[in-house]
Amino acid sequence: MHRLFIILSFLLTIVSAKEIYPTFKLKSMGLVNDFVVNENIIYIANDAGTVDIFDLTTGKLINQIVVDLVTSRMGTLVSPNILSVDYLNNKLLIVSMGVDSYRNIWTYENFELKKIIGEDKKLTVKEARFIDDEKIMLGNFSSEIILHDMTESYNLYKRHVTQSTLGDITLSEDKSKVIMSDESGEIRVLDVKTSETLKVYSSQNVDNVYHVAYAKGIIITAGQDRRVAVYQEGEKDYHIKSDFLVYCVGISPSGKIGIYSSGEQSDLQLFNTKTKKKLDRLVGHKGIVGQIKFINEKELFSNERSPFIYYWRLYE
Repeated sequence: MHRLFIILSFLLTIVSAKEIYPTFKLKSMGLVNDFVVNENIIYIANDAGTVDIFDLTTGKLINQIVVDLVTSRMGTLVSPNILSVDYLNNKLLIVSMGVDSYRNIWTYENFELKKIIGEDKKLTVKEARFIDDEKIMLGNFSSEIILHDMTESYNLYKRHVTQSTLGDITLSEDKSKVIMSDESGEIRVLDVKTSETLKVYSSQNVDNVYHVAYAKGIIITAGQDRRVAVYQEGEKDYHIKSDFLVYCVGISPSGKIGIYSSGEQSDLQLFNTKTKKKLDRLVGHKGIVGQIKFINEKELFSNERSPFIYYWRLYE
């Protein structure tokens, strides 16, 4: 009888789960690396040297930030690869590739592009995020984090956290904590003001963690070990086993819904973070997924290694 109940529950889950297709796609000028959404505007960073700005109400390109050309090793001028973009209070934070793969860091405000850190500093920043109007957090490939004061052009600290290569960083909602993953499989929660390590999670991933998402005290990771790890304050850690490398994860603002890239077709699998139950599946990606970002409980965007950004609307 118990076995029959399990089978019926499994069949009910299959029947109730649906395939969701993207409502629309936006096409950037180059391969998309990162994006950020603010209200009805999306800012898309690509490898063609631009940040493309779209109005989401019309789907039209309304502006384009063009970053200065750089000199290649062959001595020619080329468009820089733009790796990271963030938004805060009408200002953008942009990371672009410079000479010898060192980074240039820019702000964009009132239609003015300003370089705040040059390639001469020899940084290998993977991601940059606003902390407030004066300070930014930089995450280097070497798992070094830097809290930089833009007004004083001064590093408040520079800390080499681990010997492993950086996987990903993300911030808590109040930007008081930075959550950091690396190739060891460990997840670290650090205090933004001091860089002090507050907690280390290491029970679920055994290999490189490509990506990490955080909301309401819940951490979700994407692992090379084909695991989606979930860490929750006051709850037992667990992981979901995937049948393919997990390149990307996301989480809804409430923390109730998780999502991860699944399978060779790069579908996106929704799940309930409390019950572990798999929910609907988002179908339509053609390549490896780079970012998944919820804008509320029912809407999200994602990108792949292509010029396209996908918009998804979840069922009620």
